[in-house]
Parts: sequence; C-alpha cells; structure tokens
Amino acid sequence: MDLFSNLALGFSVALSLSALFYCGLGVTLGMTIGVLPGIGPLATIGMLLPLTFYAAPTDAIIMLAGIYYGSMYGGSTASILLNLPGTAGAAVTCIDGYPMAQQGRAGVALFMTTIASFFGGIVGITILAAFAPALAQVALSFGSAEYFSLMVVGLMAAALVGDGSPAKSVAMVLLGLLLGIVGTDVNTGMRRFIFGFPNLSDGVNLVIVTTGLFGISEVIANAGRIKSGSVRKVDVSWKSLLPTRDDWRRSVKPSLRGVSVGSVLGILPGTGAALSTFVAYALEKRISREPERFGKGAIEGVVAPEAANNSAAQAAFIPTLSLGIPGDAIVAIMLGALIIHGIVPGPRLVVDQPELFWGLTVSFLIGNIFLLFLNLPLIGLWVRILSIPYGVLYPAILIFICIGVYSIHNSVFDVYLAVAFGVVGYGLRYLRFSPAPLLLGLVLGPLLETNLRRSLLLSRGDPMVFLERPVSAGILLIGFSLLALVTYLNLRGNKRRKSQPDAVSG
Repeated sequence: MDLFSNLALGFSVALSLSALFYCGLGVTLGMTIGVLPGIGPLATIGMLLPLTFYAAPTDAIIMLAGIYYGSMYGGSTASILLNLPGTAGAAVTCIDGYPMAQQGRAGVALFMTTIASFFGGIVGITILAAFAPALAQVALSFGSAEYFSLMVVGLMAAALVGDGSPAKSVAMVLLGLLLGIVGTDVNTGMRRFIFGFPNLSDGVNLVIVTTGLFGISEVIANAGRIKSGSVRKVDVSWKSLLPTRDDWRRSVKPSLRGVSVGSVLGILPGTGAALSTFVAYALEKRISREPERFGKGAIEGVVAPEAANNSAAQAAFIPTLSLGIPGDAIVAIMLGALIIHGIVPGPRLVVDQPELFWGLTVSFLIGNIFLLFLNLPLIGLWVRILSIPYGVLYPAILIFICIGVYSIHNSVFDVYLAVAFGVVGYGLRYLRFSPAPLLLGLVLGPLLETNLRRSLLLSRGDPMVFLERPVSAGILLIGFSLLALVTYLNLRGNKRRKSQPDAVSG
C-alpha cells in the first residue's frame, strides 16, 4: 500500500495549478527545441535555469525535466523529415526515418515515433516509481571496471549499427574514439591534439559533429541535384498518417525490446540516452530475419531507438535522485538546480522530500500525456515542411544550424568546425561509410578512457581486474559471445550467397 499512498501524494502535487503550468511549459519548450537543429536541451536548460530560482523547487525541477524528455520527442521530427537530428539520441532515427520520409511515409514514421516514445516513457516512469531503490543499488554496485566493460560492449554494438561491411563500421568507431581524445586530459590537465586551436580545449562538441555529419552533409549532397523551384507533393490527410496493420505488427516487439534496453542502460550513471538508442538499433538489426531492410526505411529501426530513448530518459532520474549521481550532462544541470534550492539528492531524498520525488514522478506521466496529445495533431503540420521548396528550405536549415552551433559557446569557430564536419560527412556518404558508429565512439570514448585509467590505477596496473570482477567478466563474455555469433552468421551468409550462383549455373 505504500506505493499507492506515495502515488496519491504525487498526484496531489503534480495536479496543482502551478505544477501543471510548469510541466506544460517545460514539455512544450522541450519539444520545440528538440525540433530545432543544433540548439538541444542542454543549452535550453542552461539558459532557462536562472528563471527557476523564482519558482518552488518542485515546480522548477518539473519544468526542467519536461524540457529534457520533451526534447526527446521533438528530436525525432527533424531526423525523419530532414535527416537532421535535433538531439544526439535522435541520430539513430535518421538511419531509417529519413528513408521513410523519402518514400512518402513521413507521417507514418512520426506517428509511430510518438507512440513508441509515449510507450517508452510510461514504462520508464513505472520502473522509476516501483523499482528506484532496488535498481539504484544495482547501479551503485558498478565500479570503473564494470563501466569499462559496458563501454566496450557498447562500442561492439556501434560496429553492428553501420550499413555495409563491418570493417567500415569499425573504422568509424575508431575515428569517433580519436575525436573523443581531443581536448584537455582530465588526469594531467594537458591539452591533447588541439593543433593550436584553444577552442578545442574542451573537446569536440557532439552537437557540432552531429549537425555537420547529418545536416550540412545532406544540404551539400542535394545542392545542385534538386531544382530550387521543385516542391514535393505531400499527402497530409489523416488517413495517410495512420500506420498499416503490418506496421503495427512489426513495431510491437521492437518497442518492447527497445524499452528493455533503455530501462537498463538509463539507470546506469554516465551512459545517457544516446547509448541505449544505438544498442536498441543494433539489436533489432541483428535479430531481424530481413536485416537488408534496415537503412532503407524499416519501421523497426525507428520505433526501437525511440522507445529506448524515452525510457532511458525517465530511468536516468533513478541514479540522480536516489544516489545524487547524474546520468548525463543534462541531468547534471538539474542536479545543480536541486542543490541551489537547498535540496541534496541522495538516498535520503525519498524520505526527506517525498512530495518532490513522487510529485516529479507523477509529473512525468502527465507530461508524457501532454506530449502525446500535443504531437499527434501536429504531425500533419510537420509533414508540410517537406512541401517547402528546397531553395527556401535548405538555406533556412543552414541558418538554424549556424544559430544553434554558435549558441553553444558563442564562437564562430564552432560554425566553421560544423561546416568542416559537413564536408567530411559528404565524403563519408560518397564512400558509403555510415556516420552513426562514429557518434557513439565520440560519446563513449572519454568515458572509456576515464574508466580504463581509473581501473588500472586502482589495480596498480593489473589488466586482469576486468576479468577478476564477476560482473565485469560477465559483461565482456556477453559482448564477445554476441560478436562471435554475428561473425559466424555473416560468414555463413557470405558462404551461402557464394554457393547460390554455382547452384544456378549447375
């Protein structure tokens, strides 16, 4: 009965007029910011943080959280319509979402991402409410060795995400890792590989890389190919936006698997929602009976990462509120907002501040319902973006990218860097390299290095620490077993394809 009484307390807090106002304001801002390329929830929360000083602590954190998970909803819109992810987690949605838009199924893709996002968010909320203390203990048992092993398995998953040969995907992962070591070394304070550019002292920003590889490269690829006066005919009737029975059938199990991946990885501090989207996509692609459909508009490649993304966003609050350990940089800002208001996150938060914990938990449910009813009627409006002439649309995209990238550090250098990555992205497209594994290598690279060095420091340089700890060894065993299985299936598939022409000729 404790759970029901706590939820009743949460509803009494979340249904107050002030909480409803701040929740609605947060999710609306988050969805809008998620659609706009380059700006992202991190910059938005940073800019709006001073406004929360005038609100009650519960209302302030409800609004900031609404911006966070609201941006997860909005981030998929630009990914699907323009191949331009508004957030890092939405980068995987580009792989199959954009081909669906090119096939005239943008409305269906947006509809299914909204449903998958809502489903993932609701499951994440349920886990947060029911299992937060127990799951926090699981996360607490993870040391640097376990995190290193988890990052290794994540990079293996990244190598499975890319289209084409696994060698190209591995090359992209390695390139992402190389980009991840640019900047200031955390242990020594020395600057590494900045090549005389002080602006790179903080490393290569993920938003800059994402907008360049996906957005600017798309503009370069289509420049001159599409006539400026051409307008794509788009059917925005309600019937055209509804998925078919086959779409529903193909989406149920991927959504369930995506939610499972997002819930598990979202709990672990430091992993963030981006890792869960890559892992969910890689899982769907490898267990599918038709892996060749992925990258060409497979609905599974859209719903699985979106469900994982939003369940991870909700689950990320478990270590933040229960242990005081932020799941990612965005949640870290919210942690700072709590501390500014005199609230110390940690094991005592649920006991000392039950109205904040349970009010925030219930507000997630209300916010996700707001987003569901806010997104579905706007699908037709978003799809109409595709009917804008390219001569108008692409310059507008470049303007938004420049504004968003410039706002990160108020530096023109970042704009030049985004353009450079756009040229690199165009070259990768021409050579048929998938940029998605590069992004995960960039995200996990610093975490991988930090946990590797920390583990070796604690073990006095003994690399066996990764095998002596049972959880770490188990994670590595699972990762290498999956890698061996995938390699075996690929070799068997290649052998079968080679034998088929011989059988036909015989």
